[in-house]
Amino acid sequence: MGLGKTLQSISILAYHYEFLKIQGPHLICVPKSTLSNWMNELNRWCPSLRAIRFHGMKEEREELIEDYFTNEAAAHDGRRPTKQIRNEETGEMEDDNSDNPRAWDVCVTTYEMANTEKRTLGKFAWKYLVIDEAHRLKNEASMFSTTVREFNTANRLLLTGTPLQNNLHELWALLNFLLPDIFSSSEQFDEWFNLEVDDAEAKKKMIEQLHGVLRPFMIRRLKADVAKGLPPKTETLVMVGMSKMQKQLYKRLLLRDIEAITGKNTNSGKTAVLNIVMQVSLFFFSCFCVGRIFFPTIFSTTTAGNVPIQSQY
Repeated sequence: MGLGKTLQSISILAYHYEFLKIQGPHLICVPKSTLSNWMNELNRWCPSLRAIRFHGMKEEREELIEDYFTNEAAAHDGRRPTKQIRNEETGEMEDDNSDNPRAWDVCVTTYEMANTEKRTLGKFAWKYLVIDEAHRLKNEASMFSTTVREFNTANRLLLTGTPLQNNLHELWALLNFLLPDIFSSSEQFDEWFNLEVDDAEAKKKMIEQLHGVLRPFMIRRLKADVAKGLPPKTETLVMVGMSKMQKQLYKRLLLRDIEAITGKNTNSGKTAVLNIVMQVSLFFFSCFCVGRIFFPTIFSTTTAGNVPIQSQY
């Protein structure tokens, strides 16, 4: 976040527009929470690219499809017009798109809309497909991953600020989306880079080979590279003791499931212990709310305001 991924993506589209003379069409799939920000950034950094927001209720989408996503618009070759005219409002020269049946160059939509309107979006031959928060594709069998794989795209760009959780299969899923012909088999990829080896030297060499494979397909930016003025990261650990109520709830919970903790109840196994850990963490964050559900008898309430009497620490 804040590393300039959005601006870098827009600059690629602007390069196609200014130097390769390609208007589009381009498709950007983003989370709903960043939809407005993408529209603002496109208008801010490259206003020459005509962006359209493809989102809304069914009736709104039907109007957009009828007006902007026609078969004639899909048939346009995407080349930038050679003729320019003067804008009467701004006085600046701009492309003459009077003969272009497509009234937009960049379509910004959400994952959900891509799934819902895949038939409409599938009509276009996209010059660039940009997917923000691309870790959504780490499951190659998901609906969204299946949908975007069916689109006709000349180039694909994935943006993510979320590191992969040391899972090679998730990494393969992203590479397979970018280059399905090269990274076609997940089993073969796992066999090439099987990091579950005891030899530290062999493991180090394998990681270096993996980095070499990734280098042509990945642009990685760190905060240290972008914001050089940031001070070094410091961590301060502050130990906070439990309140009286938290101690009481912890003790009740552990005594209630003492057999699962001590291992006497062999039927429950590991799942029961994990459930206990989850409940303990809930008590830590909101002991009043969760404690009332698990142990209602501990809580006695006043008649005024329904406030726990034992809330005094």
